[in-house]
Amino acid sequence: MTVATQLEILDLRHFSARQLRGLLEAEAHAWEQRLRWNYKSSTELLLQYLDSRILPGFVALDRGRVCGFTFCVYEGHKAVIGDAYAADPDPTKAAYITQTLLRQMLDLLRHSPNINRIEAQLLMYDSGSIASSFLESGFTMYRRLFMELNLSDINLSGGKNSWPDRQLEDGIELCGWSAEYYQPAAELVYESYVGHPDSLINDQYCSLHGSLRFLHNIVRFPGCGVFEGSESWLLRRGGQLIGMILCSRVAPKVAHITQLCLARSERGNGYGTLLLAHSMNHLAQSGFSVITLTVTGTNSEAVHLYEKMGFSTLHQFDAMVLKKD
Repeated sequence: MTVATQLEILDLRHFSARQLRGLLEAEAHAWEQRLRWNYKSSTELLLQYLDSRILPGFVALDRGRVCGFTFCVYEGHKAVIGDAYAADPDPTKAAYITQTLLRQMLDLLRHSPNINRIEAQLLMYDSGSIASSFLESGFTMYRRLFMELNLSDINLSGGKNSWPDRQLEDGIELCGWSAEYYQPAAELVYESYVGHPDSLINDQYCSLHGSLRFLHNIVRFPGCGVFEGSESWLLRRGGQLIGMILCSRVAPKVAHITQLCLARSERGNGYGTLLLAHSMNHLAQSGFSVITLTVTGTNSEAVHLYEKMGFSTLHQFDAMVLKKD
């Protein structure tokens, strides 16, 4: 492939939002076609950051034409690769550009003395399709599932495909999300992910401070859609938070479940099914037509729950983690 001698890789901070807008809009279209997500709000936020010239990353040029980019964000001693995308009529060439960008980024991060952990989840890429650059750098790979449910398959009148809300037991209360629950919600996330496979993928789950940051990112930023407080639910026992399900809007009629967790002491009581059924029914009544979510492949209990409730796997992607010595 001749692209090897024609491709230039330059610092992202040398480029303005205007120069990259076309590429980012092409990526937003790809997100919509592939995953049903309206990525435009994330695109606009990213363009604002690009004009501030503070995002670390790289841009690929093919004979002077902007054809790809990647960037990362720093969280203390951790770096998260936020995106990598290339556009070319030839899919093989686009894949080559993406891998070249990723190798440049990984080389930078692996030789950064203050970075001891690198994470990446590039949702659009099929499992294994961009693995080579990460495996060469010593990353551990975790298979993730992108699952989807068409709400037209739910019969809210009580037919065989319906999931009617379960009668709540005495002392159990189901209520809507409120900002006053930030702290107890973070505590629940932290407690529920101890020893969980996802804590290997995202180290925010490994501390209360990280769990607060995780919730803040879900509620305040559009990376996983626009948070829908009216479609997010909390389960309490005697005033204590024991479970929750959080949802965002990723397209006009598409909801994404960003978090479903239960206190470890409450597992096995059917509360995960209860929360999910209530959310599904309420989303359907609110005019949503599709629900999506992601789950780690080794989390067999969660995968079984989602499949039982009618979700199916749309595609598989990878989470990549490197812990530097």
